[in-house]
Amino acid sequence: MNIPPFKRRRIIAVDDDSINRMTLEAILSTDYDFVAMSNGPEALALLAEQPADLILLDINMPEMDGFEVLAALQQNEKTCAIPVIMLTGDLDQETEVQGIQAGAFDFVHKPFIPTLILRRIERTLELKALQHHMQQEIDRQTAIAQERLASTQRLFQEMIETLADTIDAKDKYTHGHSHRVADYAREIARRAGKSEEYQRAVYYMAQLHDIGKIGIPSSLINKNTKLTDEEYAAMCQHTNIGSDILAHVKEMPELLTAARSHHERYDGTGYPDGLAGTAIPEKVRIIAVADAYDAMTSKRSYRDVLPQAVVRQEILNARETQLDPLFTDIMLQMIDEDVHYHLREE
Repeated sequence: MNIPPFKRRRIIAVDDDSINRMTLEAILSTDYDFVAMSNGPEALALLAEQPADLILLDINMPEMDGFEVLAALQQNEKTCAIPVIMLTGDLDQETEVQGIQAGAFDFVHKPFIPTLILRRIERTLELKALQHHMQQEIDRQTAIAQERLASTQRLFQEMIETLADTIDAKDKYTHGHSHRVADYAREIARRAGKSEEYQRAVYYMAQLHDIGKIGIPSSLINKNTKLTDEEYAAMCQHTNIGSDILAHVKEMPELLTAARSHHERYDGTGYPDGLAGTAIPEKVRIIAVADAYDAMTSKRSYRDVLPQAVVRQEILNARETQLDPLFTDIMLQMIDEDVHYHLREE
């Protein structure tokens, strides 16, 4: 087995006093890869080309003092993580506080005591290694958590889409209705300047707005003649059924509001609660516009897709009665831009 050679850690000392540099070399060169520089600019130039594990930095130097060099080190992403021990012959509390606040790791007094400076360097390198390992572990655990979250979100989305497919499968005439309503609703929200999080919520809510139809007999959903009053009342129950089903989803309670309230009308004449205007949740008002549009641009048992001009006029007629005017205007803009009438069931 080939064992890689031990890599000696590299220390750079910056001190304008040649005696101090020679003393540090005598103390450190046996155990470390040691380089001594006489001033800050030279040290910064060297560090730009060669990394270091630790820097010993004198405070009182001409041209650039230790604090100026430390500031330059902190501002450079290549050197900001290198631990710095500051060297001084006259350390007072104020200077120490200033140094720590500026980013220094420790201080060493002059004249140098070999045992003391070696111990300070060992301790600093050990602490820095511990910090590095801790950060690696934090990064690893964060990556795991992010992947788990992404996996959970993918599973949630897949379950939503599967439920939407299940809902649409009950109506043989409107395949893809829930997905189209979700796409239209998300686009309306985007054009309204809503955040990506808001758009995502609208999309999921729209996918499940008709989930209550699971509890309605297929014979009623697919009836190709006009519903009787009794049948219509039974069909209206899908909003209550849907809200009961989604009441168990505690992590996203808004899903319930879409299932329950997407047949409320802006003028207050809708069902099941007779909500009006802004009493209807905003996301539901967006979904209602998208739902009304897709209902007219999808095939039904009793008719084909309506002509685009007819759909536009019906949407305009529903403005401020059935539908929120702001989101209706956005839908009208989308219709006007769709010159080839792509926004419909194919």
